[in-house]
Amino acid sequence: MNVLVYGSGQLARMMYLAGSPLNINVQAVDVASKKIVNPVTKRSLKLSLDTAIENADVLTVEFEHVPELLLEQAEQSGKLLPNMRSILVGADRVREKHLLALAGIPNCEHEIITDIAQLSGITDRLGDKIIFKSSRDGYDGYGQWRISNADGLTDLAEVFSHLDLVKVPIVAETMCPFDRELSLVGTIGKDGNIALYPLAQNTHFEGQLHVSIAPAPELSDTVIAKAESIFKTLAKQMEYVGTLAVELFQVGDELLVNELAPRVHNSGHWSMQGADTCQFENHLRAICGLPLGDSHAQKISAMVNIIGVSSFSKNLIGIPGVHLHWYGKEVREKRKMGHINVTADSYAQLATKFEQLSEFLPMQYFPRLLTQANKLAKQS
Repeated sequence: MNVLVYGSGQLARMMYLAGSPLNINVQAVDVASKKIVNPVTKRSLKLSLDTAIENADVLTVEFEHVPELLLEQAEQSGKLLPNMRSILVGADRVREKHLLALAGIPNCEHEIITDIAQLSGITDRLGDKIIFKSSRDGYDGYGQWRISNADGLTDLAEVFSHLDLVKVPIVAETMCPFDRELSLVGTIGKDGNIALYPLAQNTHFEGQLHVSIAPAPELSDTVIAKAESIFKTLAKQMEYVGTLAVELFQVGDELLVNELAPRVHNSGHWSMQGADTCQFENHLRAICGLPLGDSHAQKISAMVNIIGVSSFSKNLIGIPGVHLHWYGKEVREKRKMGHINVTADSYAQLATKFEQLSEFLPMQYFPRLLTQANKLAKQS
């Protein structure tokens, strides 16, 4: 089988590595240059995009912000999975909000801003604390603005006056007070079968995911059932095939959808060591029409993102159950350089391994690691 992935970053790389044992050949499209490259070496494969599409059995994406003209060409080939509609939902918060409304899925109260005049009285309608999100191209905390009271609207109006709000609207959303952030990653096959990974607990810092723990500690059967119901409803609504991530806010026993990601997801990276079949392999299995693999957690697992730093002791892999995944990128501030997967027999043991990891890492780049260790130790 030949799979062509739109996007040539670390997710395409990990799909390539997961596909090799199954004799699935993965190539990638650099969507900026339209060059076809090897996802690991980044070497140009000297193929035109048209030829690569013709040679591929399946087309897929590693991220949702693919230029629409390229997506249209992919959709017209009849080979694109997931479908273009699903990918565009992940790329556009307005489309995402419309889908959630259509499916009757709860999410934070919000308004779509297409004119600065809509800022008038918005704190009366949504409350003092509001997060404003660009409807497109915003991720990892970019394209977002926050206010804590009406006084912040003056500066915000100045910022928005330089934007084309009709072309790219802003989603103004009540900053919902939540207990924690969760995500549910799962894979839907061509035959409709679904393999759900356990809910992961996610910890962010400055808009970026820093730590995921799966299964999330202290989960009730009620929360698990609601998350799975939300996932299945959305997958059916989108006629989805492949791996999908649903990011959630937990408020007591209630769940609100924060975002959708129509692809393999950062919060599912733990599955590379923590599940029998990782999210990357299951995505390839799904889009290639193969049976899905077991997605249950084999151990307590965690993923720790390595962000904006490359200088640390690789001796950390000497800790039992610790695995380093390095992406081979040039270092940049806030850039995801790699991740560390950790497996343990208990949450207490995971806390201990987080503490051991801290001895090998420049901790200013891992500001949530020991905080999570302390919480896990108390929960155990």
